[in-house]
Amino acid sequence: MFTLTFPDGAQRQVQPGATPLEVAKEISPSLAKAALAADLDGELVSLVHPIHKDARIRFLTWEDEAGKTVYWHSSAHVLAQAVKELWPAALLDDGPATEAGFFYDIKFPTPIGEEDLTRIEEKMREVLKRKERLVRRELCADEARSFFAARGERFKLELIDAIAARGESISVYEQGAWADLCRGPHLLDTGKIKAVKVLSVAGAYLHGDEKNEQLQRVRAISFPSQAELDQHLFLIEEAKKRDHRKLGRELELFSFHEVGPGFPFWHPNGTVVYDELVRFWRELHREAGYSEIRTPMILSESLWHKSGHWEHYRENMYFTQIDEQDYAVKPMNCPGCCTIFGSQPHSYKELPLKLAELGQVHRHEKSGVLQGLFRVRMFTQDDAHIFCTPPQIEDEIVKVIQLVDWIYSTFGFGYEMELSTRPEEKFIGSLEVWEQAEGALKAALARVGAAYKLNPGDGAFYGPKIDFHIKDCLGRRWQCATIQLDFSMPERFELEYTAEDGSRQRPVMIHRAIFGSFERFIGILIEHFAGNLPTWLAPVQAIVLPITEGQLEAARSVQQELLKAGLRAQLETRSEKIGYKIRAAELRKIPWILVVGAREAEQGLVAVRRHGQGDLGVRPVAELVSELRGLVDGRRLEESVTA
Repeated sequence: MFTLTFPDGAQRQVQPGATPLEVAKEISPSLAKAALAADLDGELVSLVHPIHKDARIRFLTWEDEAGKTVYWHSSAHVLAQAVKELWPAALLDDGPATEAGFFYDIKFPTPIGEEDLTRIEEKMREVLKRKERLVRRELCADEARSFFAARGERFKLELIDAIAARGESISVYEQGAWADLCRGPHLLDTGKIKAVKVLSVAGAYLHGDEKNEQLQRVRAISFPSQAELDQHLFLIEEAKKRDHRKLGRELELFSFHEVGPGFPFWHPNGTVVYDELVRFWRELHREAGYSEIRTPMILSESLWHKSGHWEHYRENMYFTQIDEQDYAVKPMNCPGCCTIFGSQPHSYKELPLKLAELGQVHRHEKSGVLQGLFRVRMFTQDDAHIFCTPPQIEDEIVKVIQLVDWIYSTFGFGYEMELSTRPEEKFIGSLEVWEQAEGALKAALARVGAAYKLNPGDGAFYGPKIDFHIKDCLGRRWQCATIQLDFSMPERFELEYTAEDGSRQRPVMIHRAIFGSFERFIGILIEHFAGNLPTWLAPVQAIVLPITEGQLEAARSVQQELLKAGLRAQLETRSEKIGYKIRAAELRKIPWILVVGAREAEQGLVAVRRHGQGDLGVRPVAELVSELRGLVDGRRLEESVTA
């Protein structure tokens, strides 16, 4: 008999060879129906995987990310089977699950177009109706080669050679008369896949290598119900409306040009948003005890050898020569900060020392991955590096978490946290130091009462880390803030402080960023708010519209009152009908639209319209100015902003 331990600590005895499905059925029929796969001692296995040892077990359902991965991986096999039934001569490369569905890279006899996606989708539904079982079969390398050679799948032969060279087992999954090379695991049968949608087709390269021949990537999504698929498709359409690249053009925030691909050009409106975020960031960091620094953008190549970036990151760096010496444009701010710390002696009495930098960095991203503000070649990191002693780690982590929470709550973002611990093999520093550091991070998370996901072995080689994933109004997750402990950089730069006993000690270095990248964070904000930025962030906070030229001077007086109060206000002077002026202001997503007619001009009033809400009635100018000033000073969110 073997003992299975469940997440809640409960245990159950099972016979050798029992399967997770049998165990689930014994617990409850509903669990057996919902289960898609199982986690057995950290290994993802199918529900018919035999159990031959004591183990920790967790059943995976649609609610688990790993469960979705199995579901979408199996759906990718259905996609490939459908394609092969429609185009028997098509050659299959690879078809993994992704964070938002799945794809398959395929060499079609002749390239397909958007008009063929409906055919593939209909064939997938036909395949699903058969409810075929996915059966795993292990083969030796020669058997696998013969199996796929007989089917003319030459791309699979290359994959088999690579798998065999690594000494790994080779397996295929059969569903009906079709089979695919795959390690699995998979669903028991395709009957669990209820709703599918083929989304797009685009270019790709064999095995993902641009040196290889070009294929086509067919992307799709699947769900356990049509209602869930419909909701997902609705969110896709909503995301298109909120696309920050589209809104960036329409609202004149930023642009991209061929003279600098991947380098954003900030327009006046966008610069206002950028500067407001900088002002917010600086205020909070001054209050939290950080000192701001600036380091050069171009530094000697020798520095990047010293920091380790030359060895691990030079493919993503830009280089130049000055006075016949080699230099690099910085891709990260850490080495410059270490240089400042190491430029003078330090005592334990100075620690923790918090150095913050809004550092502009450059990274050589491939043109194919550039995506508006989300993936650029030049961006500003809101970096900070905390130099502290090991006993200070916990307190400093608590303070950073609290700062992250304050900043994200200002924008209305919820978030999830992940703690990544020491890698199994490649890491720097002693086990004792790692255990102390991980213990400090866990204690800090416990002190703030934070729920978090544990990612064992997923830390960087130089230290454990906490990552923050914010959720926008469409439910999308974005990894922004990070807190990383670093034992490597202080060692490489020989950083020291004088301890209380007079000895020379290495400080612990905490890397942390909250926005992560100003550019990317602004892109997230634009999409989260659909361009309807809260009043304090809006490039133009209010616009004054005279109904006729007869009220122009009264409207100008209202604008001056707003400007004197420090509000960003414009005056509409065009001789257009008031309806036209209002529509134009609405399209610009200006939060406050103030209309001045004859009655308002005579009585010192304005007719107030709020973007997203419409007419709010007539108000005294002074009263409205006070209200807007309160919204801005408190950096408050208004209810209509995310609507």
